[in-house]
Amino acid sequence: MFIELGFVFFFSLVTLFMMRKIAKGIGLVDKPNERKHHNGAIGLVDKPNERKHHNGAIPLVGGITICISFMSFLFNHPDLLPNHYLFMVSIFILTLVGALDDKYDLSFKIRFVVQGGLSIAMMSIADIQLHTLGNMLGFGDISLGFVGYFVTVIAVVGAINAFNMVDGIDGLLGGLSMVTLGGLGFVLSVDGQSNLAYLCLVLIVIILPYVLFNLGLLGRERKVFMGDAGSMLIGFTVIWFLLLSSQQGGTPLRPVTALWLIAVPLMDMAAIMIRRIRRGDSPFKPDREHLHHIFQRLGLNNTQILCAICAIAIAYAAFGIYAEIVNIPEWIMLVLFLVCFFIYQLLLSKVWVITAKIRAWRAGRDTIDNL
Repeated sequence: MFIELGFVFFFSLVTLFMMRKIAKGIGLVDKPNERKHHNGAIGLVDKPNERKHHNGAIPLVGGITICISFMSFLFNHPDLLPNHYLFMVSIFILTLVGALDDKYDLSFKIRFVVQGGLSIAMMSIADIQLHTLGNMLGFGDISLGFVGYFVTVIAVVGAINAFNMVDGIDGLLGGLSMVTLGGLGFVLSVDGQSNLAYLCLVLIVIILPYVLFNLGLLGRERKVFMGDAGSMLIGFTVIWFLLLSSQQGGTPLRPVTALWLIAVPLMDMAAIMIRRIRRGDSPFKPDREHLHHIFQRLGLNNTQILCAICAIAIAYAAFGIYAEIVNIPEWIMLVLFLVCFFIYQLLLSKVWVITAKIRAWRAGRDTIDNL
């Protein structure tokens, strides 16, 4: 197993090196201060603008590399994942649409149509859907019946965009993805779903080279970004694994546990969209009120923010795993999750007041220290 994982890491690393060179060579770039690219360019390089604060042109090839590496692994290990061909076609389509979005800044409506279409394919071809929510309310299992089709579409689109929206600072999407996949892989191994657990580990190994490049640990000049191609691929893969493990198999994962494994991206997306709607804005309008923006206003640097958010995600996932193993009632897990979300939503609504007071307190403390 270790030799195979070593080869997977090396394949992903080499593919990332090659994709960087291809992206640089074909000159797919953003115009300065715009989301669109130059006419005739193919566009896999991200240039800074008013919403992007990095220096220089950064290749957007992290997601494409992950797609190539994971599809290559699944092609050689088809027995590990049921309906692997459908999954491979789905992530290829998502990666292609994501790359086009990185180039042309596609309308969210187009992305939603593609994501919704793939969720329908999941249900109609692979029968991967939400049949039940488990005993979330404490009155017995909640069977969704026909409504499950609509709930599944919402779950798939929601998960994809939750991971897409959380990609805000270096290492964050990769870190949160590894936390989610690590937690899911661990609980699946405990539940006896070894094949799916191993795929989670493989995907972590594939993502690791991207994280090293993205954080500049192999040199700032080799920095790469994930791009929408990668965030949509990861979100789709996570929800596919969660649905497959919670709705099928001999010892299915309880659906409420899934909420804790993706708690940070899910809470951040839901809270932001609620806040935008209350302001009368589109829920898809970009802003600077995500969790990492809050930490930035508190004066933390990107490394501190990355560690803090990943620590929160680990805490959420750890509780979900613990609750799954010791069989804490599902309704209690749901109530606790909603309490955490309510607290986060409340803090977000008061973020300007809270950050102002903390800054004032820190300024006063620094003044006293300098006396």
